[in-house]
Amino acid sequence: MKFGFFRGLLALAGAIVITASPAQAQQQYINVLTGGTSGVYYPLGVALSQIYGKAIPAAKATVQATKASAENLNLLQAGRGEIGFTLGDALSDAWKGDEEAGFKVPLKKLRGIAAIYPNYIQIVASADSGIKTIADLKGKRLAVGAPKSGTEINARAVLKGAGLSYKDLSKVEYLPFGESVELMKNRQLDATLISAGLGVAALRDLSTSVKIVLVPVGPDVIAKIGDPAYQAGIIPARTYEGQDKDVPTVAIQNFLVTHEGLSTDTVYKLTKSMWENLDHLAASHAAAKGMKKENALKGMPIPLHPGAEKYYREINLIK
Repeated sequence: MKFGFFRGLLALAGAIVITASPAQAQQQYINVLTGGTSGVYYPLGVALSQIYGKAIPAAKATVQATKASAENLNLLQAGRGEIGFTLGDALSDAWKGDEEAGFKVPLKKLRGIAAIYPNYIQIVASADSGIKTIADLKGKRLAVGAPKSGTEINARAVLKGAGLSYKDLSKVEYLPFGESVELMKNRQLDATLISAGLGVAALRDLSTSVKIVLVPVGPDVIAKIGDPAYQAGIIPARTYEGQDKDVPTVAIQNFLVTHEGLSTDTVYKLTKSMWENLDHLAASHAAAKGMKKENALKGMPIPLHPGAEKYYREINLIK
């Protein structure tokens, strides 16, 4: 009698497991990997998660603040995120497996979704520091972004192109944008190097608090960097308070990336919904105004995900 009773319970438990599994399988997560909350990736990531939530109602869209490029790419390789922001040079380094840039092995599970907008190297010094050129950074206190972040990789490259290294500085701070700006306000830093879209909230805040100088990065420095990911760019006058003229600098393309484990259908929906909601992205941050569908494949250093390729074929961007 007891045996029959327990056998019945086991059968009932099995039925519950069988009926519960399909429902669990339908739950999908779209974790958007961004950067520090005071940068550009984070507000754009929040906007993307809102777009994705509507495009794929069955999915739970979330946003994760990270140390940006290198961390995002390593997380995607490990399957601990579905879509992430990255700088182009970090993406190339990840695909090749550049250990110095934070990639112990080649990250071959990565797949491209889109080239989005360019980052600009924005070297901002306090006016009373006396810094007007990159050479003037020698012996000064500089923030270079979080360790192994895209910004920090850019900082090493730009300083090297100018014939400098961290050893030439009196102090190097590995800090996110917001924290570096707070130290500058408190006169604990002379300058910060930020790699981001134009109009960074932290820099706008800084420019209204203290008098700043935007340090130019000329074509000679870009040529010595010797990486095609680094192109000449301009920070237009009046991007920040007190900036009365255009400032030449370096531009580096940003990309949205996923991994090979995501389905073709899911990535197709992610790609399509993003490009069909550019107004929503631009409302979250001005950097998204630089996003153009016709540039989506420009400079992509890794293979496209089949879902993204499907969308670009549909709109005749790929013939």
